Amino acid sequence: MAAFERVLSGIPEMDKALDNIRLGDNVVFRVSDLSEFRMFVDPYVEQAKKDGRNIIYFRFASHEPLVEDCPEVKIYQVPLTHRFETFTVDIHNIIEKEGKDAFYVFDCLSELQIRWATDLMMGNFFRVTCPFLFILDTVAFFPIIRGKHSFHAVNKILNTTQLFLDVYSDSKNVYVRPEKVWNRDSETMFLPHIYKKDEGTFRPILDGVKSSRFYQLLDNFQRPGEDQYVDFWDKFFNTAKLQYDNHMDMTESCNMMCNIMMTRDEKMRQMVKKHFEPEDYFAVRNHMIGTGLIGGKACGMLLARAIIRNENPEINEVLEPHDSFFMGSDVYYTYIVDNEFWDLRIRQRTDEEYFSLADEFATKLKQGSFSEELRTQFKHILEYYGQDPFIVRSSSILEDGFGNAFAGKYESVFCANRGTLEERLEEFENAIRTVYASTMSLSALDYRKRRGLDKRDEQMALLIQRVSGSYYGPYYMPCAAGVGYSYSPYKFLADIEPKAGMLRLVMGLGTSAVDRTMGSYPRLVSLDMPEATSSVTVAEKHQFSQRAVEAMDVSEHALKRLELRDIEGKLPMYLINTLLEHDYEVEDSLKERGIYRDVRFISCRGLVKKQTIMTQMQQLMQIIQKEYEHPVDIEFTMNLSENGEYSINLLQCRPLQVFKDTALVVVPESVPEDNIILESVGSSMGLSRSVPIDLIVYVDPKAYYEMPYADKTRIARIIGKVNWTFREQGRHMMLVVPGRIGTSSPELGVPTIFADISEFEAVCEVEEKEAGYNPELSYGSHIFQDLVEADILYTAVFANENTLHFSPDKLSAFRNITADFTDRDSDADIVKVFDMKDAECTLFYDLEKNHLLLKT
Repeated sequence: MAAFERVLSGIPEMDKALDNIRLGDNVVFRVSDLSEFRMFVDPYVEQAKKDGRNIIYFRFASHEPLVEDCPEVKIYQVPLTHRFETFTVDIHNIIEKEGKDAFYVFDCLSELQIRWATDLMMGNFFRVTCPFLFILDTVAFFPIIRGKHSFHAVNKILNTTQLFLDVYSDSKNVYVRPEKVWNRDSETMFLPHIYKKDEGTFRPILDGVKSSRFYQLLDNFQRPGEDQYVDFWDKFFNTAKLQYDNHMDMTESCNMMCNIMMTRDEKMRQMVKKHFEPEDYFAVRNHMIGTGLIGGKACGMLLARAIIRNENPEINEVLEPHDSFFMGSDVYYTYIVDNEFWDLRIRQRTDEEYFSLADEFATKLKQGSFSEELRTQFKHILEYYGQDPFIVRSSSILEDGFGNAFAGKYESVFCANRGTLEERLEEFENAIRTVYASTMSLSALDYRKRRGLDKRDEQMALLIQRVSGSYYGPYYMPCAAGVGYSYSPYKFLADIEPKAGMLRLVMGLGTSAVDRTMGSYPRLVSLDMPEATSSVTVAEKHQFSQRAVEAMDVSEHALKRLELRDIEGKLPMYLINTLLEHDYEVEDSLKERGIYRDVRFISCRGLVKKQTIMTQMQQLMQIIQKEYEHPVDIEFTMNLSENGEYSINLLQCRPLQVFKDTALVVVPESVPEDNIILESVGSSMGLSRSVPIDLIVYVDPKAYYEMPYADKTRIARIIGKVNWTFREQGRHMMLVVPGRIGTSSPELGVPTIFADISEFEAVCEVEEKEAGYNPELSYGSHIFQDLVEADILYTAVFANENTLHFSPDKLSAFRNITADFTDRDSDADIVKVFDMKDAECTLFYDLEKNHLLLKT
């Protein structure tokens, strides 16, 4: 049939009055009761039956059916869950399957508001569904209930639909006033009409008496002016606050606030409901933009703070009060819908275009615009923070939950927050766009795919936090920051107690505590022996110390990675004594040459000597771990004053993914040396295993070092190509590289992302002193979390007694298939891919003895 072709509604006089319903029309009836809608849908369905139409009824609401069960009508039961995207895609898939010229009836859209707790998402659903129906030349009838929705939500529907009909009734008459009839017009079309179903008449009101009666009825349905603009979400919270102010029972309202705003994770919900007071929920709402959930990262942070407040008031006294803001998860979908990216989003969800469309979608997400209403709320946040720096952090629904850490998968963006209001607003909006676009990063998509989450709603909420710290000249940073584990699954020192927990501590911002990009080493602190280190001499302490400090340069509006010499002169002496340490050996050497100057390096020695702080950090994590019934990891900052006062800012808390070793593996003894490729003790982390290795990728350290700096990323791409070529094929591959894997600095190692190595059974970092490549067991880093969750064995080859054997030259005896992955002969001399399928190569690892053997 032709688009816009006239069809019959079953009410001939209504067809005449409205110049017919047409193919492509979506018809919305705003009614006071669904019985009013039935007066129009019944004749519509009967007429469609007579005309032999393909009639489909979408059944998702709890009200009585709107269409009788009969052979001529297909009824699709679509589960109405809290998952907007899943529900919407299910509807779209059915519409696509049914094709052109179908006739639809939908259950009441007002029920979507109840399930999703907001008018906003009901409007979004209609806005993405209506155009899809239109292009397929369908006809669809939708009811909504009068008085249930805000003006903004109704306006979204009104602007999208082709026909919008207001229906009113009293004991005598049914009135219909068309609010919108697209592409049709007449002198009487938009007048109120009286519909007499028994007589089949549908006629405009032309005389004054009938008109007066209509307006008298209309007045009965008017809502207070302010009420018309209030979303269902706000009505609920306003009612809850009224209950609280009147000392009424808040149990049901608190449960609702937790479920719609805090988390979907059932275990997290139980803890939130236990530790949150009504004031806590209201505080979140008052600091929230939009509707929906605040996401896993924000929920974890707030829950951890509530636990400490309730369980240890003494530690709570030194916790820096948070002044965070939250952007609800619904804003993410609204941004996609309002910028007309939804069709691209739906295509990207499919298996066929899951990865291939990601870059295009990410580009779109970086180019969208925000509504003026949202921009006004952004300005309020900027006014609150003044010109202090803040950070926009991902807080997706699935993030930081039990089993899914998403560590490092999404972006966090620092905002210097300096300049004019418009400049600061532009910086803020670009930060939001960047975090939204990071949902389409290869690492994030691969992570979701590998963990079976690719079909789940992954709405991106945002956590906006003021950067905690002080000014040192143009630089702004906390004294120290880091990550903490309530349980340390690896003994990085021989005598430590894993249950005591550990910290990964740095001076300045905590970025360098979770990333491997600095060319420096955070201080590892076991909380039962805070001052202990693995370095014996001062020279070793200096060599394996933090070499760079991250801070906000507010004069240049940028996050800076500073050499110590750039900021040392700006630090007060009490901080120098707390965070830095003298290298007396170098100072003495300089004195012998007549040079007198201080030589310091970052060690945080004075900080770890502060017993009260270290004890409170341990207690803090143990208290949260007890409540979680699971080890946790946290992110934090510390600030210290000259008079000895200090504050701890708890930025993040999530369940810690830890290995649970159940395998008993015996590493073979007396293996002929000619058969050993690698053997080590005390240099690995991961679960015990005994697995065949059928492919080894080896990057030659010296050849890689001599490669031009700008070309080193090609090696990472070759490794990624191997990884994706053998994805989900059951291969057991091992990667051997110089320096650090997962670094973004090619001078430190091969700059892969986790998606480049996710299919490997084991990764091995090799020390090469001449080239300056140093492996690092990065406990607490994002790459560490990735290896734990993916059960990838990590090992390192050090030039010390831990490495018993290492003979990579023996690999040359096996089939080299590098040419399958690169056309450059020069690259094939640097990275080599060996097919070990016929080599009977086996990797053994005993976690208890930390003994690894790779043999043929």
